[in-house]
Amino acid sequence: MAESYAPGAVVSEVARRHDLAPQHLFAWRKAARAGLLSLPAEDAPFFVPVVSELRPAAGPAAEAATRNAMITISIEIGGAVVRAAAGVDPAWLSDVLRVVKATT
Repeated sequence: MAESYAPGAVVSEVARRHDLAPQHLFAWRKAARAGLLSLPAEDAPFFVPVVSELRPAAGPAAEAATRNAMITISIEIGGAVVRAAAGVDPAWLSDVLRVVKATT
């Protein structure tokens, strides 16, 4: 996210370079402006690898179910994995990540 704030950076290009949908990066920037997320320290990595897993569908009904399934993200911190579903309260997730980071 911090890279997207660099002078001359184009948010959509930064997102695509890191295999993110531009709307995700825009949402994270909005959350940061609202005080729900913070930028990393100067020496911290700006991006971490995002791994997505798609399960093969078996026909049109399965494909529709897959498209409509709730999206989740997994965040690895110090050997712990935190999974968050779409629509999770950003303040709650921030608190959880802060506690996990402090205890690992």
